[in-house]
Amino acid sequence: SSANLHDLIVSSPLSYQQTKSTMPRLAKEYKECDQNEKAYQSQDAIFVARKRNANAKKVKAMRWVKNVGLGIKTPDAAIEGTYVDKKCPFTGNVSIRGKILKGLVISTKMKRTIVVRRDYLHYIKKYRRFEKRHKNIHAHCSPCFAVKEGDIVTIGQCRPLAKTVKFNVVAHEAQRAKTGKKTFRMF
Repeated sequence: SSANLHDLIVSSPLSYQQTKSTMPRLAKEYKECDQNEKAYQSQDAIFVARKRNANAKKVKAMRWVKNVGLGIKTPDAAIEGTYVDKKCPFTGNVSIRGKILKGLVISTKMKRTIVVRRDYLHYIKKYRRFEKRHKNIHAHCSPCFAVKEGDIVTIGQCRPLAKTVKFNVVAHEAQRAKTGKKTFRMF
């Protein structure tokens, strides 16, 4: 039985080297972050001017990225990107907890903030019927997601990031079919 187990391990479809090469890699050398603000942009967890030892065994990565948890995959753009966003759930100081919701993006006009429409049915006991209702939720959208109007996003609850923003985009599905902003769609 141990020989069969060995054969199973050896004949697995992806070897260790293949999985290692296909995974996105963190930069070992410092890459300048996107500088499009007045103040110098850098991640809080990274010290840019550290001394680099040429013969060090383990080199610390020059970009800080975390796993959000809850079965949410960290996007490659967050791992390999050069943006700095302190409200990003993958590279910033924000934890996702509470509700996880899905909705339709209806506006991307704000800077790094989107409006998500959630449709639902409300039961009216007197008439024993349902009525259509909707809520618009403001959510922070990290630069690692290229979100357009009409896309479907998964948002996770976090601490209040602004007066009306209490959610953060954690997953993104590209646009399928162009529908109106106010059409009723449930997820």
